[in-house]
Order: sequence, then structure tokens, then C-alpha cells
Amino acid sequence: MDTDGSVLRVAYCVLRSKRLLRNTQYAIFLLAGLLAACGSNLDVTVTPPVVEQTTAVSPTAIPPTDAPPPEPSPTTAAPEAPTAVPTDIPPTLTAVPTDTPDPGRPAASIQLEPAAEGFAKPVYLTHAGDERLFVVEQEGTIRIVADGNVLAAPFLDIRDRVGADASERGLLSVAFHPQYGDNGRFFVNYTNKDGNTVVSRFRVNADDSNTADPASEEILFTIGQPYPNHNGGQLQFGPDGYLYVGMGDGGLADDPEENGQNKGTLLGALLRIDVNVADAPFYGVPADNPFVNDEDGRNEIWAIGLRNPWRFSFDRLTGNMFIADVGQNEWEEIHVQPADSPGGENYGWDIMEGFHCFKADSCDQTGLELPVFEYDHSFGCSITGGYVYRGAAYPELSGNYFFGDFCSGNIWRLFPEGADWSDAIVRQSGLNISSFGEDVNGELYVLDYGSGTVYRIGNR
Repeated sequence: MDTDGSVLRVAYCVLRSKRLLRNTQYAIFLLAGLLAACGSNLDVTVTPPVVEQTTAVSPTAIPPTDAPPPEPSPTTAAPEAPTAVPTDIPPTLTAVPTDTPDPGRPAASIQLEPAAEGFAKPVYLTHAGDERLFVVEQEGTIRIVADGNVLAAPFLDIRDRVGADASERGLLSVAFHPQYGDNGRFFVNYTNKDGNTVVSRFRVNADDSNTADPASEEILFTIGQPYPNHNGGQLQFGPDGYLYVGMGDGGLADDPEENGQNKGTLLGALLRIDVNVADAPFYGVPADNPFVNDEDGRNEIWAIGLRNPWRFSFDRLTGNMFIADVGQNEWEEIHVQPADSPGGENYGWDIMEGFHCFKADSCDQTGLELPVFEYDHSFGCSITGGYVYRGAAYPELSGNYFFGDFCSGNIWRLFPEGADWSDAIVRQSGLNISSFGEDVNGELYVLDYGSGTVYRIGNR
């Protein structure tokens, strides 16, 4: 979610949807965004050792070696101005092919079935390897939905340490360890009271599987944020057992700190770490991370060139990673990283926004990985990444990647069609879509930030 402050939805109407690049026509969405002011100084903990990769990720207790290079201090930069989208031109969508299994063909419009309600600013949903749903509330709580009921007591309450004083700050996601059933460990990403990103781990209470111990926190690292937006926030375990962390570029317009193309900072990047480490700093770096032997790069980095990867996910069948990167004034984009990628991709920001040069009419695109899909701001203003459907309830949805937009409430499916990618808007929901979620069975959910309702995706 990246609203650059408060978003005013003025009007939205979709008239017609056809396959992209075939004279697709839609009605127009008018929006404005307001950006918050700049924040605190940066502070990053020490870099841990490199650990050898194994088939099953193994623990390491090797202490950290060298202190990291300091993060840059923020400079004065003008905030992003509200942007009005023209209403007299049709939008443009573009997609590029990649390899995925043939998808199913769902109905033209999906259903949204209420699954639970009453949440305060829900921003994420996941599971812990069982039928329960865990819903993250931005101000610092995680709640459980069991058998369709929201439990009265929160699973975790850390409001005393979460700073949620800006629209993109707060408790942003949770990821349960692949061996959670054995070790009871889970990981969270939140903004602390100083406005900096914290990634830490907790334990479930031994005598109550529906509550965690707030006092069990062990901080893996703190990453300074120069401004109050573009914090990223996603945590997700990959098929390799490592934890992936999405970090935004630090905020404000035009990437004023030039973090997007700086592999010496943890901002504007996707991180990959080994969390099977018993002692502080409670994580290590996989030996095959792409910048381990690069003296100018941070060992934790898996990919760079991201503006604000608010939500990303792995296809549980193929292992491909879908990264939705929130754009600035014109373009929202989706990248697909193949499961066999060695990492090190440069996804283009701030040289590119989508398929378009950002700071100049022309630019050197050498070495950049361009998106597989983009849409312009007549469709919305802030992309919310989702999941490839792999559930059993609606086999006709299988292989379709579902995603949405926070501002317009549109929900799309993205699917391969021959050598190309195609899209279709499958719901004009009218929701403030803060996140999608996936349960243990592969069924998908949509979170409405405004009403606090969780919906299950169905077909009709």
C-alpha cells in the first residue's frame, strides 16, 4: 500500500475490458495524493556472517563480522504534489510474457464473500500451517479467525512499540517459520516509535496456541527510514526456506536519496536472509546471495531497483515470485522472478517507472529487468500485489495471478496467453484493497482497509 498520504477517491467507472493491447477501453479514474513530511535519521544494525546454503536451511551461531557502511542521511526534498489524472485519454496497459503453467479460465467476474469483519485497519492476512487465519492490524495487533469467528483476545499486541502515525507506517506483516509447529517462531515487520523499520521474531505461548508472548521479541535488525513513506513491509518465506523482506526506497518523490540504484543500502531492495540462527543478531546471510562477494553491496540484498514493493508472493506450485511495485505519478508495475533465479536483478527504479524512462526522455536500460505488466493511473494509484490461485475450491481459477489497486478497488487477473501475458478486470469492488491473503489450502482473500472486512475470493 502506497498512498503518499491520504488518498481521495473522487470517481471511478469501468465501461469495458478487453485483452490488453487490443484497443482496451475503460472509463477514467480521478485521484489525488498527499505526501507526509520527512522523518527521522537512519540507523542500521551490524551485518551478520555469510552462511553456507543447504537443502534444508541449517542454523548458524557464528557472530557478526564487520559493521555495515552507514546509511545516508536524508536531504531536503520537495514532497510529492497531488496529481490529477487526465480524463480525456484512454489508459494504457502493457504486459510481457514469462513461463508459467496454463491457467484456468474463470468467469468474467469473481465473487467476494465476507469471511470475517470488525478489524481495525487490516493490512495483511496469512496462515500458520493450519486452518486459522491471522489478520494483521496496522496499529500493532494480530488477530485470529478460527472457524469463521474472530477471537476476542489478540494473538499479538505490540502497540506499545509500534509507530503508526503515518499512512504507510505500523505493523505491516507477519510470517510464520516453516517449522512453526515445532519451534513456535514467527516474524513481524513493523515501524517503531522512531519511524524506523524493525524485523523481529516472537514465540507463541507454550500453553496457548492462540496467543503469543510479546516479551519474547528478539530484534534481527533495524533499518532507518529517512521519510515516513515507502517502507515496504512484506515478509515471506520462499520455497528455499529463507526469509524475504521487501524494503521501499525511503520515501518522498523522485527517490531523493538515490536508494533505488544503490546496492550499498538496504532500502529500495528485496532482502534474503537465513533466520535459523540461535544467537544475536538472530540471522545470517545465505552464501549464494548475489552481493556476498561484492565489496560495494550489502550481503543481505537479493534484488535492487524497487520503489515500494508493498506486497510480493511466491507461486506455491512453480516457486516463481510475483513482485508488485508501487509507482509514483503514472505507472504501477508487476515483476515476475523465476524460481531458478540466482538473484541480483535490478528492477529499474529510479531509472525506470514501468516500461518508461523516469527522469529523462531516454535512458540506458542495460542490465535492467523490466516488468511483465504495468497499468497507468486512470486505473488507480497504488498497486496491491496478490497471489497465484492454487486452491481446490475453484479449479477454474488455477494459475491466475490476482491483484488489485488500493485507490480504485479494481481486482485483476493476470495470466499467460500463448507467448504473451493478458489481463482482465474481474471485479470493480469499490474497496480500499490493502492486501490479499492466502490460507493453508491456497484459497485467496481480499482485505478492505476502510471497512475492516476480509473477503474470500470465489467464482461465478
